[in-house]
Amino acid sequence: MHTKARDAAASRLKRIEGQVGGLLRMIEQDRYCVDILTQIAAVRAALHKVEELVLQDHVGHCVADAFASGDLEDQRRKVDELVTAIGRMTR
Repeated sequence: MHTKARDAAASRLKRIEGQVGGLLRMIEQDRYCVDILTQIAAVRAALHKVEELVLQDHVGHCVADAFASGDLEDQRRKVDELVTAIGRMTR
């Protein structure tokens, strides 16, 4: 990953780490189930944003570089990787 994307993803993941710790405390304190579910949804949304950042960096650099290189094999490989990654994201 490039520096800007890596820093943004790391920052978001640190926040998510704190959210998950808060979730654990909520479970341990036997907090109201709906409140816990709300926080789980917030963590899931935050992870989705990190996923988008990484995907955008991959397309913007790795895939774009493969196409700029003119190397057909590298282009096919990057497109296959991209399709596989998107397939995993949509499960």
